[in-house]
Amino acid sequence: MLNGVVDVWIGNAAAVLSGCWGAVTRRAHETGYSRAALYNHAQRVEQAVVNEHAGGISYEALRTDNERLRAENQALWEAWAGAEPLSEAKQQAFAATGSAMGLSLGQLMTLLAIVLPPGTVPSRATAGRWVAQASRQAGSLLTMLDQCCQRLVVVLCLDEIFFHRAPILMAVEPHRMAWVADQRGPDRSGESWCKLLAHWPWVERVIADAGKGLERGVKLAHEARRAEGEEHETAARPLAMGLDVFHTQHELQRVLHHKWRQAERFLEAAAKAEAKVQHTKKNGYDTRGVARKAWCAWRQAERLFDEAVQAEGAAHQIGTALALFGPQGQLNDRQGVQGRLDDAIRLLAGPEWGKVRRFLSDQRTLRPLDWVHAQLAQTVAEPLLREALVRLWSLYDAMKDAPDPQRTRLAQWAILEQGVCQRLAPEWHSAYRRVDEILSQVVRASSAVECVNSVVRMHQARHRHVRQGMLDLKRLYWNCRTFCHGKRRGACPYELLGLKLPTYDWWMLLQMDPKEVEQKLLTQELAA
Repeated sequence: MLNGVVDVWIGNAAAVLSGCWGAVTRRAHETGYSRAALYNHAQRVEQAVVNEHAGGISYEALRTDNERLRAENQALWEAWAGAEPLSEAKQQAFAATGSAMGLSLGQLMTLLAIVLPPGTVPSRATAGRWVAQASRQAGSLLTMLDQCCQRLVVVLCLDEIFFHRAPILMAVEPHRMAWVADQRGPDRSGESWCKLLAHWPWVERVIADAGKGLERGVKLAHEARRAEGEEHETAARPLAMGLDVFHTQHELQRVLHHKWRQAERFLEAAAKAEAKVQHTKKNGYDTRGVARKAWCAWRQAERLFDEAVQAEGAAHQIGTALALFGPQGQLNDRQGVQGRLDDAIRLLAGPEWGKVRRFLSDQRTLRPLDWVHAQLAQTVAEPLLREALVRLWSLYDAMKDAPDPQRTRLAQWAILEQGVCQRLAPEWHSAYRRVDEILSQVVRASSAVECVNSVVRMHQARHRHVRQGMLDLKRLYWNCRTFCHGKRRGACPYELLGLKLPTYDWWMLLQMDPKEVEQKLLTQELAA
């Protein structure tokens, strides 16, 4: 049958392509096709010949691929039909992980409806019970894990955030980004902060803003430690607070931007007043009144512009003074920095600078510098060697972001500084490693806790209520979550902190008994 059709089509194409006058009409009467059908057959036959000689894929290959794809498609449908639905345990893990990442119950139900067959999606109440159960288990685990982490946390960044006017007391270990406290209320008073710090008896340094409650809390915790030491006749571990330089610089830049915006507005107003003088003069009117106003406007604009320039210079001087190292690569000290800050404070006149002046005059602002000098003096007793090692570290640190010509010059200076260290102490490498450990872990800003706060605020936008259990669930997930970027890449906060957990998979850890995890940690500690 097919061969007969092919013969007819070829004959029709021959009549169209090479027949004489009237051949198409006669061929149409003979075959019973219309003239349009004959022209269509000729076009298709011609295209088939062209395709055959074009060297493309053959019809046989297309037929083979089609049969293979049909078989694969049928196998996939059979596998899908025989696949088991998502188990309840997986659904619980999905719900708990989604909540810890910040998804609301409504968003969780939407996603579960995509991956589950119709009719098998759990109810909203069921998902809520799963999340509540995981939250309670996370709270029990964190109580035990916090006790195991006490000796590992020496520095804390503290801050508070608000969920619908309810304060949340936050604490983060800055070097490993470990979120160690998420106490919900009842307030942000000194007593509440003291109660939180009592859970971390090995903390020696606190970095925070100038909040009165925080300041009082650190003071109460320090006094409680001293009283306990006197009672047991032991040396009390000190607890000192350093003022966060981030908030100081942020307030400084805020007022400075306001100064510049004010100067720009008055300059624009003076320019308009000058244009009005020219317009009045052009029209032949008396310009004395408008000229007087323009002169006053220019004097006001010049005064504000000079104040902004003076404030800009003071801000630059303050930024240089608050840096860890001076322009010559030397480590700043309190005496020199305080003198430069006092000179800059004199340039900040006016009530708008009151908050900045209070920050810069506060003794806690330069307390991190005191800590660095004390640690370095305790590590390297020889002053000349200590100074040379610090200069060498500053050169290596400056080489990281310097352009190529400057990096070459810094490398030459570093070689000369190495020669100085070699002459002062042949075994200077071990001392340099200790200096590097101290200087690379200097904490002068509470940016770590601000980062965690920003993550929690995003979660807050998706949850109507954030209870203590939900905060615990988020904190456990954060501390077991592996960093994907940056210098901490490839490890989670608990791992970086040095806590040897049986597993760092947060869901597997959530299924374990807290007492079992504690027993394993104690066994590892005794074996070490």
